[in-house]
Amino acid sequence: MEILTHPNPALKQTAAEIDPASDAELLDLVGRMAQLMYDAPGIGLAAPQIGVQKRVIVMDLDDRLVALCNPEIVKVSAETVTDEEGCLSLPGIGVQVERAVEVVCEAFDIKGNPVRIEAQDLFARLIQHEIDHLDGMLIIDRATPDERKAAIRRYNEHPSDE
Repeated sequence: MEILTHPNPALKQTAAEIDPASDAELLDLVGRMAQLMYDAPGIGLAAPQIGVQKRVIVMDLDDRLVALCNPEIVKVSAETVTDEEGCLSLPGIGVQVERAVEVVCEAFDIKGNPVRIEAQDLFARLIQHEIDHLDGMLIIDRATPDERKAAIRRYNEHPSDE
């Protein structure tokens, strides 16, 4: 299992919701995703990035793995900030992306318990980025047309280590 990279068509699909309480493969999926994320190294990974079309993300900002099922942003701050983001599916490049500074995310943990996260700054950005993957969106999709062309050019010129 590996992290898919642009332009793999699986990255453009919308992932399906799951029932974490009855998904027998969920624990194994989260474990494999976490290992791939740490090995990359990265701070977040969505199931579609490994070709699994399930609404599952893993994140680790503070040496604590967080796994969310069916995450949904239910509130965003009016305040936004534009900053450079990288992506494991677009290795070697960064893209300027505007995001809400604060978000409230509702989801389920891997046992099916409801979770509510109030996130700010980098954690809010990370949640928004990973949920974008569940909706088939990459950072280049949030760029202006000119920025997108430049980012794809940089990506195509970047020598792959894989």
